[in-house]
Amino acid sequence: MSAPESRGDRLDALAKKKGLDALVVTNLHDIRWLTGFTGSNAVVVVGRDSEGDPVRRFITDFRYVAQAEDQVPEPWQRIDGGRDLGGAGLAAHLPHGVKKVGFDDAQLTVAAHRRLKNAVEIGQELVPAQGLVSGLRAVKDPSELSAIRAASELADAAFVEVVLEGGVVGRTERELGLRLETRLRELGASGNSFDPIVAFGAHGALPHASPRDEVIPKDVLLTVDWGCILDGYCSDCTRTVATGTVGDEARGVYELVLDAQKQSLAAVKAGADARAIDKVAREIIAAGGHGDHFGHGLGHGVGLEVHEAPTLSPRGQGALVAGQIVTVEPGVYVPGHHGVRIEDLVAVTDDGSDVFTTVSKDLIEVS
Repeated sequence: MSAPESRGDRLDALAKKKGLDALVVTNLHDIRWLTGFTGSNAVVVVGRDSEGDPVRRFITDFRYVAQAEDQVPEPWQRIDGGRDLGGAGLAAHLPHGVKKVGFDDAQLTVAAHRRLKNAVEIGQELVPAQGLVSGLRAVKDPSELSAIRAASELADAAFVEVVLEGGVVGRTERELGLRLETRLRELGASGNSFDPIVAFGAHGALPHASPRDEVIPKDVLLTVDWGCILDGYCSDCTRTVATGTVGDEARGVYELVLDAQKQSLAAVKAGADARAIDKVAREIIAAGGHGDHFGHGLGHGVGLEVHEAPTLSPRGQGALVAGQIVTVEPGVYVPGHHGVRIEDLVAVTDDGSDVFTTVSKDLIEVS
């Protein structure tokens, strides 16, 4: 992994470019990315003091002092700030004499902002600076790409064992989901990146269906959406399988989604517009008569969180950059009948994409 201090330098340079003297970071995923800290209470201050010297302050409470000594390297200055890291406690660790202090207004609560504002030095201005760290996090370095690939490979292995080889007919949705979760942990994952979705037949027409105590029958479509966390990084994948023979209409929907998935995946590369990639899948599905049955975005970024920047959707912004990780997951959900979603996890490259998901996208029949 890139040295955490180099990430602090990159954030410092970006903050300076935005006209900020310092930046307060409160999101724990951002803090982990910057420093390596995995605990549950910390604040980071990055910037320059009034003399222009670097400020790299990591502030936590007494519960994590020893952990921080092990995880947070120099040049981060490790500080025991007490249990209350907001308000006056945080203001005391801001660089003296600086004028503009940025904060992520999507993370800092109104109450915490009010307390901090009341505690800063006279003349200091708190400036909303949403997404500076998450923007840097969106482009993964080689070690992060390797970590996400490893998480994806582990998740694939669990799916093959539990679903494709273990069988599904006669199990309940909940039972299958729990067995998948257990196998992920047995293979080394620290947990799920989200609660697995297991849904057959008409229940599969709910994009975020929760597993039920309903027995999976023969001759239906079954959608499984699962992911794991390995070494802090997430995976995300969806496959739809058949539990026997399914009708022509269901098979036609599957082939339509598969075509949309393959063609939109082929459009993923550095420089490609996020909305344009989404449009590829959306137009194919609309031409197939199911435009009203594809209501979510085509994909999203994945990293320390299972939903990160960038977003592939009609509201996506900007062009993809080499090193980003995105899902490509079109779906068709026919109320009262069935749902199909096919999702790959891919890394953006200069000339295309590197698909991490290894499970076949053919419509597999599982007994």
